[in-house]
Amino acid sequence: MKALVIIPTYNERENLVPLMKQIFAEGLPLEVLIIDDHSPDGTGAVADELAAADPRVHVMHRPGKMGLGSAYVEGFRYALERDYDAVFEMDADFSHNPDSLPEFLRELENADLVVGSRYLHGVTVVNWPLKRLVLSYGANVYSRVITGIPIKDLTGGYKCFRRQVLEALDLSRVKSDGYGFQIEINYKTWRKGFRIREIPILFVDRRAGESKMNQRIVWEAAWMVWRLRILDLLGAL
Repeated sequence: MKALVIIPTYNERENLVPLMKQIFAEGLPLEVLIIDDHSPDGTGAVADELAAADPRVHVMHRPGKMGLGSAYVEGFRYALERDYDAVFEMDADFSHNPDSLPEFLRELENADLVVGSRYLHGVTVVNWPLKRLVLSYGANVYSRVITGIPIKDLTGGYKCFRRQVLEALDLSRVKSDGYGFQIEINYKTWRKGFRIREIPILFVDRRAGESKMNQRIVWEAAWMVWRLRILDLLGAL
C-alpha cells in the first residue's frame, strides 16, 4: 500500500528532523508531505534540506499562515493526484506518536477511515492542563450528541484514510479549520457510509514550540456541528 503522511507545519523547526527519523525508523512504505505556512523560524528551510537528502520527503510551501484545514485539503489533493492508496493526517509536535503508524495501516485493511482516539478507553492524554482536557473532552461529547456520529474522539487529528474516502468528498466545500475541520471530515465520511474504526492512542503534549489552539478555533467547532446537521437535513451536505 502506497501511503502518504501529511504534516502541516508552522514554527516546528525543533521537531522536524527527529520526527522524520522516527517515522522512517518504522520501515513502512511511507512518504511524507510537509506543508509549511512560511514559518518565521525557518521550518521550511529544514524541510527542504530533508527533502534534498531523502526522496521520500516532499515539501509544499505556502505564502503565509493559512490554517490547518486548508493545508490538509491541499495535501489531500496532492495525494489523489499522485495515486497514494492511504493518506495520514499527523501533527509535527510529537503529540502523535509515529510508533502507531503500523497499527493504522493494519486496521485500514478492514476500514476506510481509521481514527486515533484519545477517549476510546477512558482518557489517554499526558501533560495537558486540566482546563484544556475538560474543554477537549466536553467538545467531543457535545459534538457527538448533536451529530450522532459514533466516534469517541471527533476532534482528534491523527488518522488515516483510504483514497476512496477522499475521492468521495467534495474538498472544494471544506472550509473549516482546527477542531471544526476534523469534525466536518469525520461527519461527511460517516454520512457517506464509509467504514470508520477507532484505535486507542497515547496523546502526549508537544515536546517543543507553542500550541496553535485559540478561541476562534473552539467557537468555529461549536458552530460547525450545528451547520453540519442543518445542511444534512436540507440535503445540502
